[in-house]
Amino acid sequence: MVESGSDGGRDNLSSLSPPCCLPYANKAYNSVRTLRMSKEKKSHLSLKTVAINLAAGGSAGFTEICIMHPLDVVKTRFQIQTTGVPGDPNYYTSVFDCMRKMAKSEGLLSLYKGVLPPVLVETPKRAVKFLTFEIYKQLCGTPTPATFFLAGLGSGTTEAILVNPFEVVKVAQQANRAQHKVSPSTWAVAREIVKTQGLGFKGLNKGVTATIGRNGLFNMMYFGVFHTVNSRITQPKEKWQQNLQKFFIGLVAGVLGCFINIPFDVAKSRIQGPQPVPGEIKYKTTFGSILLVYREEGFCALYKGMVPKVLRLGPGAGIMMIVYENVHNYLSKKFPDD
Repeated sequence: MVESGSDGGRDNLSSLSPPCCLPYANKAYNSVRTLRMSKEKKSHLSLKTVAINLAAGGSAGFTEICIMHPLDVVKTRFQIQTTGVPGDPNYYTSVFDCMRKMAKSEGLLSLYKGVLPPVLVETPKRAVKFLTFEIYKQLCGTPTPATFFLAGLGSGTTEAILVNPFEVVKVAQQANRAQHKVSPSTWAVAREIVKTQGLGFKGLNKGVTATIGRNGLFNMMYFGVFHTVNSRITQPKEKWQQNLQKFFIGLVAGVLGCFINIPFDVAKSRIQGPQPVPGEIKYKTTFGSILLVYREEGFCALYKGMVPKVLRLGPGAGIMMIVYENVHNYLSKKFPDD
């Protein structure tokens, strides 16, 4: 029998073929080899692999949102806050101060304002986040630190384009200072944005460039740092130790991602949130908004909301990686390859 998938196959083809047919035999061998390699590459993106990545990523996103959303609301309130007077119920001096004033003046559930868009989008968003990272990682070839960072950047860019409309609605809800029970619903906010501002870059898709900068840089650091470190250190034997190690690596990666991407996050909140003067658009472009905030409020203003952002995305990044890895491993064992 001729083995077409090995060097032995090439030798057999060569010995069985007349000299005049040798070029055709070699060509046939190369075609079969290319086809075999192509099938191997496709197997990485089989339907089962895609489904497992989507399920694991979605579970990670849903868990993280349910635990950490109140800090996202606090972060947005700080980022849209420009000036204020101590004692003003709409002026916040710390994370605790913001939570206390929101709970007192708007109700305890106000800390979960805008939670529906993230719940609706974070599950598929995180699913896409982890799936596209795996896809880009395969496309980049050999797993190296550069591969991890580039795949993370591609994952964040793809994620941002898909979720930006939901971000616009979420920020609009989080910026609303009315009592939670009388605040407009998610669907009402979305309809109002579409009706008054449209679907384009001045409406439901405004701030998409800032979202790409924010998500792209965060995912680049998150996946790049996590997989680089995790692949180079010794793995503990005990399961709880493995989870603890992944949590802390994910936490550090998440914190680094926050530090590098927060100016884009501030610009995104200013573009997508309410403008200082109603009817007048002050914050238009990403880099224009960053420069404007820097000129008017100083360098530190570009890091507004840093504390609640780190408190949320640091542990959140660790939680996501633990949930993703465990659900992925469970499903892979539950549905092994044939």
